[in-house]
Amino acid sequence: MPLLGLEPCLYPEDLLAGSDRINSGPGRWWVLHTRPRMEKSLARQCLGAALSFYLPLHHKQWRARGRTLRSYVPLFPGYVFIHGDDETRTAALQTNLVAQVLPVADQAQLHDDLMRLHRLIDSDAPVTPEDRLQPGAPVRVIHGSLAGMEGKVLRRDDKHCRFFIEVRFLQRGVSAELENWMIEAL
Repeated sequence: MPLLGLEPCLYPEDLLAGSDRINSGPGRWWVLHTRPRMEKSLARQCLGAALSFYLPLHHKQWRARGRTLRSYVPLFPGYVFIHGDDETRTAALQTNLVAQVLPVADQAQLHDDLMRLHRLIDSDAPVTPEDRLQPGAPVRVIHGSLAGMEGKVLRRDDKHCRFFIEVRFLQRGVSAELENWMIEAL
């Protein structure tokens, strides 16, 4: 049983539904760099104020004092993604949980990265945060629940590989273990 259950990490539910939503709706993406360990608190306040946000979370398990502990932790510690106009950004700043607002130059690229990241997390594949992305071969998944996704791969052994999705704006990513037969080179 997790220390804390999974909290809402996306509002509204269709925020990352498609690329046409980002182009047709008003507003833009903002990356909020939070005060230390305040990502979930900021997400709760955004949810309460009905501000569009995305906080990618993953399931983490560890041992302490002979017990196995589980929790949901941010994939990118210190960062929450919000979508909206200047009023949305101002409302997020008024929470006093934001250390810095990072403007996003390429809105479409960030939206695409977040859509792929959300799909990877929703596939229930165990994901691992990757801080430093090594150059890898671009690939497409051809089998399984992630079929059609494109990303890069880091080879670990003869049977398995680590498929990763990067959020280029943050220079970070998330990886999942796949079998080699499930991918093809682009």
